[in-house]
Amino acid sequence: MLRRPAVLALAAFVAFLIAVGMWPAAIAPVTLAASGLAAVLAVIPGPVYLLAGVIAWLKYRPQPKPATA
Repeated sequence: MLRRPAVLALAAFVAFLIAVGMWPAAIAPVTLAASGLAAVLAVIPGPVYLLAGVIAWLKYRPQPKPATA
């Protein structure tokens, strides 16, 4: 069952929003933020993300430990 107070409070809040029909109005800012982020990410071409990933990997890749005699 729900034992954590935060989970119970969130579930009760969601149930309240659904019960009073306010769910679409309550979730609208989250939906708008997600679609805005998707629009920003869609503007940049895929190869640019690939190039940035390769550059980051080359810059921060783990270095082998030097051999000690």
